[in-house]
Amino acid sequence: MSGKFELNAEMRSEKGTGASRRLRRAGKVPGILYGAGKEPVMLSFDHDPLWHHTRHEAFFTSILSVKVDGKIIDQAILRDLHMHPFKPKVAHLDLQRVSATERLHLLVPLHFINQEAAPGVKLQGGLVAHLMTEVDVSCLPSQLPEFLTVDVGNLNVGDSIHLSNLTVPEGVTLTDLTHGNDLAIVTITVVREAPEPEPASAAPEATAAAPEAEAPKKEGK
Repeated sequence: MSGKFELNAEMRSEKGTGASRRLRRAGKVPGILYGAGKEPVMLSFDHDPLWHHTRHEAFFTSILSVKVDGKIIDQAILRDLHMHPFKPKVAHLDLQRVSATERLHLLVPLHFINQEAAPGVKLQGGLVAHLMTEVDVSCLPSQLPEFLTVDVGNLNVGDSIHLSNLTVPEGVTLTDLTHGNDLAIVTITVVREAPEPEPASAAPEATAAAPEAEAPKKEGK
């Protein structure tokens, strides 16, 4: 089981907000690696390579190789990523170790294809409505898909695709289905025209003329 993405890390011993702030000022990202019955390990990562990894959708659904001093110490998945409140910067990340023999749960994105070719869109003027954009899957790490494909090409207006209609790789199960929830993923809806606004009614005509101002009276001498 090898990771598509490699994370080069350094061990860190200092804890607390102040220590994390100093790391960030030095261009580092604090993180933690935990799970698989081992003690948690505090790590730090160079920000820029990590930032570039986060630009890839697959980074969030891949097995990651965590390296220290050039050697892989563990395989892990990204469990949480904290971003700076308003800057495009990674503030912290949580990594969970994985075992080749233990199933894991992870959210996997859905990729929708043939949307413009669907009869409900091309011929009937409908709109594709995405009811879900990701699904929770359970599988062994080696079976983890980067994404699942949803083919919308045969849908008419009013048709839907449900979780049970998805084709998933061998060994992968959809968590909602195991709980009896066959949720709709995508549907094609009717485009309803907005009603035309009613013309504004004319202002009511004045029913009486405004009284004329009286001429000033001349005072007698």
